Amino acid sequence: MNNKRYERQVMLSMAIYMVVLFAANPLLHATRSLSLKALLALVPVLPVLYVIALMWRRIRDSDELEQRTNLVALGVAAALVSALSLVGGFLSAGGVVQLKGDVLIWVFPVLMVGYGGAYKWVSRRYGVDSVCAEDGSAWVPWYFAGIGLSMLVFGLYLWHQNRPGSAVVMFAAALFFIAMGTWVWRRRVRARRLAEHGGA
Repeated sequence: MNNKRYERQVMLSMAIYMVVLFAANPLLHATRSLSLKALLALVPVLPVLYVIALMWRRIRDSDELEQRTNLVALGVAAALVSALSLVGGFLSAGGVVQLKGDVLIWVFPVLMVGYGGAYKWVSRRYGVDSVCAEDGSAWVPWYFAGIGLSMLVFGLYLWHQNRPGSAVVMFAAALFFIAMGTWVWRRRVRARRLAEHGGA
């Protein structure tokens, strides 16, 4: 699977995830049927599972260096999430902080952020540039920015629904995605300039 096709499929899946999340959330809090609540709560998981399957296929079909890079990055990300889970668990057990069950929603995003950072670090060590201006889709930065703005709108909705805790978390996630979009855009602009000067 080439990089551009992989990016398109991941972006489409995450866009569907955001749409389903926005649509299911009001219905989830409006219904009293336990079975319907369970169904609405689990529907957003489906596009995420598809993204995980895409990642597995991409790693499976890559060469040995790429597989090793991904394995090390996933190991670092798993260690990070495990350490944060232990810290949070002990603080919660000690009564220092109060953590609700919905904190589990953030395990996968934190794992992916840790994986992304570790992948870039490991790629540099192996002499591979993980962000290539020619390899990826040109609209990746705008995709991140769009997801961030969508989360910002959803956060405002949650704030209007008198759920300030969830709204603040959504605002933080929105800022992260907007910052990620800005960072990817700057990296690609810099890579393009270096390529132009190198070819001159």
